Amino acid sequence: MYDRILLPTDGSDCADLAVEHAIDLAAQYDAELHVLSVVDARDVSHSAPAISPEQVEQTLRERAEAVVEEVAERAADADVPVVTAIEPGIPDDVVVDYAADHDCDLVVMGTHGRTGLERYLLGSVTERTVRRSDVPVLTVRSPEEGDE
Repeated sequence: MYDRILLPTDGSDCADLAVEHAIDLAAQYDAELHVLSVVDARDVSHSAPAISPEQVEQTLRERAEAVVEEVAERAADADVPVVTAIEPGIPDDVVVDYAADHDCDLVVMGTHGRTGLERYLLGSVTERTVRRSDVPVLTVRSPEEGDE
């Protein structure tokens, strides 16, 4: 049923909950797990004047690399084949394009990332991905979301 599962992650607590689901599904279906972290172009362009956009991008890229590597290690520990990627851009655009370009059969992602207030102003990355994706999107809620 699933040959390639895409797991977009930003390292947030909710994204971490999605990791367990994605690894478990990949193991059950003998699927390849694609772990993707997006360096959000909006974060780079809205940096403080005292910090260069290049410095901001480098910091964000280093964080993305650490997050992706940690998930890759967890997948390897579960004997799940893994492909990692770090891409610049607008997160939902990158996720939808990546899923299509790599023939992913499923996207597994947390419902909340690091963008607290932005979620209410712009709509969440997950919501936009669900609306735009050509493949099923499994969303994982954090336990605290029931309190909202």
